[in-house]
Amino acid sequence: MAELFNNKVAESGILSIDLASLLPSNEIIVFDIKPYLFMELILKEKEFRAALLTIDWTIYQDKLVGIICSADAIIPMWANMLIVSALNPFVKGVYFGDENKVREQLLLENINSLNVNEYKDQRVVIKGCGDTPVGESAYIAITQKLRPVVKSIMYGEPCSTVPVYKKK
Repeated sequence: MAELFNNKVAESGILSIDLASLLPSNEIIVFDIKPYLFMELILKEKEFRAALLTIDWTIYQDKLVGIICSADAIIPMWANMLIVSALNPFVKGVYFGDENKVREQLLLENINSLNVNEYKDQRVVIKGCGDTPVGESAYIAITQKLRPVVKSIMYGEPCSTVPVYKKK
């Protein structure tokens, strides 16, 4: 006769959130300003504007773009604004930073847009181990987002958690 086991974790009513599931899956392309600088060091407005006119912006169609400058150069704010203005008709979004920075910004946006009503008065575990690394800022953001509405927040796995917050 088969022995039945009770899954106490499943029966506990604890909701689990895997922050990796909130990471963007869209392709992110980095636009580096460096090749458009004079001697890859100095931004000359007239030449920079002319160079931007020669770029085939359609290669960024429906992509997420991060703007960086890999050269140690001073880039005026308006230069980034010109790039965004040219990219805007084609892209899903433009951000400042490399691919990792853009992913972090998008993850924080996704956390910020979460509907916390489904977690109201619930016990929640924020998954702590996984194949996809999630930065500290995401754990900070999810804690700030959930704390006002949940009964408790834990970190780890439902079978082994570290208590973070409990409503009194």
